[in-house]
Amino acid sequence: MQYDVVVIGSGPGGYVGAIRCAQLGLKTAVVEKYKTFGGTCLNVGCIPSKALLDSSEHFHNAAHTFTTHGINLKDLKVDMKQMIARKDDVVAQNTAGITYLFKKNKIDSFEGVGSFVDKNTILVTKADGSTETLSAKNVIIATGSKPTALPFLPIDKKRIITSTEALNIKEVPKTMVVIGGGVIGLELGSVYARLGTKVSVVEFLPSIIGTMDAGLGKELQRVLKKTLGMEFYMGHKVTGATTKGKTVTVTAETPKGETISLEADYCIVAVGRTAYSEGLGLDKIGITVEERGKKIPVNEHLETSVKGVYAIGDVITGAMLAHKAEDEGTYVAETIAGQKPHINYNLIPGVVYTWPEVASVGLTEEQLKEKGVKYKAGSFPFKASGRAKASMDTDGFIKVLADAATDEVLGVHMIGPRAADMIAEAVIAMEFRASAEDIARTCHAHPTYTEALKEAALAATDNRAIHI
Repeated sequence: MQYDVVVIGSGPGGYVGAIRCAQLGLKTAVVEKYKTFGGTCLNVGCIPSKALLDSSEHFHNAAHTFTTHGINLKDLKVDMKQMIARKDDVVAQNTAGITYLFKKNKIDSFEGVGSFVDKNTILVTKADGSTETLSAKNVIIATGSKPTALPFLPIDKKRIITSTEALNIKEVPKTMVVIGGGVIGLELGSVYARLGTKVSVVEFLPSIIGTMDAGLGKELQRVLKKTLGMEFYMGHKVTGATTKGKTVTVTAETPKGETISLEADYCIVAVGRTAYSEGLGLDKIGITVEERGKKIPVNEHLETSVKGVYAIGDVITGAMLAHKAEDEGTYVAETIAGQKPHINYNLIPGVVYTWPEVASVGLTEEQLKEKGVKYKAGSFPFKASGRAKASMDTDGFIKVLADAATDEVLGVHMIGPRAADMIAEAVIAMEFRASAEDIARTCHAHPTYTEALKEAALAATDNRAIHI
């Protein structure tokens, strides 16, 4: 079994990298330890969580806004079994799609755990213990990440759970504690809060979604508290969790050093993810992972210290985002083929799929201040948007940050309806190094949510927004 490229892992980075390799005429194989392709994202991450977010948002709107629209319903209730079944069907459709794409592109696939014998030989160990070896001129490590566990808080996968188990709860809990106010915790917390669960978020930092522009976290916390009744314990340090019967008790230390206890039906531990680099046999080829985070060091071409061995996605440094992994998969494939691709890591958007959605690209105000960059800021609230008023989605705003001297857009930060889709306009504008004036003078269809971006750009250039 000789290949130009062997990819270990079939998540977004792995399968995209494999497909691009095949498109470029490279004989390609993928090694995947699970029975389905797609990695965390398609199986227990991005796709199933978005399916549940969509279903729960439908229910929440039916319960809280339909009457305002003139739609009256009786005996509204959640069929959790059907909701989970629909989520599973969405996952199945997507993973089957990867199988089809592999066949279409003549990519060989092997089920089992891939590990290095040497830099050009991959051992595939199957579930039954049998093995086979693959020979590869190049290897792409795309093994992703796993939920981070707290050493003092054992996860039993029954009441103290991770994001994986949270996708399969068979009933609507009365109460839930979410440890971690980042993307994963807030998205899953939103799912159950919409269905009627009392959700409490415990976060060590002073703000939620702490890596994004501070204004976004402040507004999201306000809206989630107002619309879903979510409670937030900011600056609290979790010290432990115990289970008795069907009740979990989470203990935490307040900013003043006092101890509090929170009881709930479930506790979701969502404190981040750790690179999945174990079991690859990296020591056999001389690769040492970083002590913190277990990530694999790579150079600017995403090549490890061993020539011909590359690593992409969550298993290397940088944002743990599916679309970052996809771009890196394409980048490595094209590099192996002798091309000169590029990735601008400053322009990889971040998204939180709550409602309202949150999206961000480029530098935050905090980062600009830290760097000493002189900038202009313009923002526009959705409460002044005609389209937002029509859809009753008036929470949130869009902020445009531009260089004070050149007017080049340095960052765009938004919280509002369909922000996950709207951020692409900002990414493209910044990829072409557009000025705020460029966005302001681009005709936007009316009425649309994206007009808010134009208005924010107008606000950033001589404070001349029209509709406020």
